[in-house]
Amino acid sequence: MSRNIRIARCTGAALQRYIPELAGLRIEVFREFPYLYDGDFNYEKKYLQTYIDCSDSVIVLAFDGDKIVGASTAMPMKYETDELKKPFIENGYKLNDVFYCSESVLNRQYRGLGIGVRFFEQREAHAEDLGGFKHITFCCVERPLDHPRRPADYVPLDKFWNKRGYFKHPELRTAYRWKDLDDNEETPKPMIFWLKDER
Repeated sequence: MSRNIRIARCTGAALQRYIPELAGLRIEVFREFPYLYDGDFNYEKKYLQTYIDCSDSVIVLAFDGDKIVGASTAMPMKYETDELKKPFIENGYKLNDVFYCSESVLNRQYRGLGIGVRFFEQREAHAEDLGGFKHITFCCVERPLDHPRRPADYVPLDKFWNKRGYFKHPELRTAYRWKDLDDNEETPKPMIFWLKDER
């Protein structure tokens, strides 16, 4: 593993050649707690295509040499799914004011090197370049404290997110469906949003 990590902000067709590698990385990382996602390669490729098709989206890539070791996605909320938009509409937000940071995935051996901070910096910089946003947000899954797959040494990222200026908003909730490891079918998962107001 190199400590000379290169971070690149990519949009549009330039991302096309990375889709298979990104799909595999997402499946690998999201198998971990708290997502426990039993991933589907074809679904992931289709999902990532939405970022290529949206001209205002961004994927921030982390490279070790030519290998992608991490990725972070984002786009304006107005382009997102109804499940994501609904709690903001119901709570009086204007969708044009909200920039959504979708997900970050990072190979386990590259964590703790500050790459997560750079992911947030680059996505926020992209939002600033687009202009006009009053809020930046993301959401995360909520799992019970006694979940059987919760590792004994698991530490939530709340303090890291607070340090980046994001705060939990319990009134902003949605649900997403996916198939957990060991399950036979998809089930809804509660998701809660964190918000940062732009100055």
